[in-house]
Amino acid sequence: MATETQTELSGHLRGVTVTTLACLSGIAAAMISGVVVGTTVEAATNQLAVGILGAFVLVQFPVLSVIGIDISGAKDYLYVVFMTFALWFISYAILLTSGVQL
Repeated sequence: MATETQTELSGHLRGVTVTTLACLSGIAAAMISGVVVGTTVEAATNQLAVGILGAFVLVQFPVLSVIGIDISGAKDYLYVVFMTFALWFISYAILLTSGVQL
C-alpha cells in the first residue's frame, strides 16, 4: 500500500515539475524576446522571437534529464513544446499590445 502512494506522489511531482518548468520557460522566453527583439509593431513580425522560443524549448530537455525526469515519449515532448509555446505566445502578445519598454 505504501508503495502505491509513493508511485502516485512521484508521478504527481513529475507532472508538476514538468508543467512548472515549461510555463516558466515560456514566460522567460517572452521576456527575453521583448528585450532582444523589442515590443514595437515591427518587432511583432521579427522571426528572432520564435528562435528564442525554440532555444528555450530545446534547453528544457537536458535540464529535465539533470533533474532526473525521464522524457521518453512523443507525448512528453509535445506537452513541453505546447506549454512553452502557449505561455510564450500569451506573454509576448501582452507585451506587444501594451507597448511596454523592456
